[in-house]
Amino acid sequence: MTLQVPDLLDCETLLRKGVEYLRNANIASPRREARLLLANALGVSPDELISPRFTVEPANADHYLMLLGRRSRREPLAYITGRKEFWSLEFSVSPAVLIPRPESETLVEAALYGFPKRYQPLRVLDLGTGSGCLLLAFLSERDVALGLGIDRSQSALVIAEQNAQALSLDGRAEFRKGDWLSGISGKFDVVFANPPYIATDELPDLPPDVRYEPPDALDGGSDGLAAYREIAATLPCFLAAKGMAFLEIGQGQAATVSEIFRSNGFAVDGTVCDLAGIPRCVVLRFG
Repeated sequence: MTLQVPDLLDCETLLRKGVEYLRNANIASPRREARLLLANALGVSPDELISPRFTVEPANADHYLMLLGRRSRREPLAYITGRKEFWSLEFSVSPAVLIPRPESETLVEAALYGFPKRYQPLRVLDLGTGSGCLLLAFLSERDVALGLGIDRSQSALVIAEQNAQALSLDGRAEFRKGDWLSGISGKFDVVFANPPYIATDELPDLPPDVRYEPPDALDGGSDGLAAYREIAATLPCFLAAKGMAFLEIGQGQAATVSEIFRSNGFAVDGTVCDLAGIPRCVVLRFG
C-alpha cells in the first residue's frame, strides 16, 4: 500500500493516515505505533500528540512516512526509535542488542526477592549483557551494588555503556568484552544470564520482527541449550558462597536446563513464571 500524503500537513491527519497504513500492513497495535513513530519524527514526546492539531513541516512528514515504511517491513519499533522501556527505565537499543522484553523483568524481580536489602553490598555479574538492561535495572534498585557486564560484541558494549551513563549508573557498572566466563576473576553474589536458547533449525521460523535481532543472541545450537552447558561447567568458580544465579529460559526448557545445572553441582531453588504463566527464570545456588 502506498501512503498518500495530504496537502494539509497537520498531526491529526498524518496520524490517521499512519494508523490506516500500519493496520493494512497487519501491525498488531497500529494506533499506538503510529503515534510513537510520529512523535519520533517530530522530536516530541508521545504525550504532546494528545491533541495533534499543529502543522507539520514537509521534511518531518517525509521522515514519518519513511519510518512507517520501515515498520511495515517488520523492522522492530524499538530499532526504529532507538528506545525501549524496561523496568520503567528507558534504554537505548540498536540492532547490535536484543530488544529488552517484559518477560525478562522476571529475572530482576527474582533477584530482588532473593536479595531484599536495598543497601546490601553485592557484586553482580551479567553474562551476555547486551543493552545492560538486567544489570542496570537491578543496580537501580540496590544502591551500593557493583556490577560487571560481559558481552562478546563490542557494539553491544557501547550501547550498554551509554545506558549506564544515561541512568547515572556508570560509577557502579563496568562492561567488558568476553565470551561468557572466560577471563573473569573473583566471586559474585548475583549472576544474571539471558543466553541464546532457540535451536538453530528453528531460527528461520521466527516471527519477522525477531529475525532483525542479532543471530548470535538467538542461536542456542542444535538443541538450544549449548550456552547453558558452557555456563554450568564454569560458573561454580565464580559464584560466592551464598550467591544466586538467575537464568532466563525458553518455553518448555525449565526441566532440561535445571537438570544441566544439577549435574554440575547446583541446587535449583525453583523456577519463576512470567506474567503469561510461562516458566521464564531458573533460580540456582551452588552446592
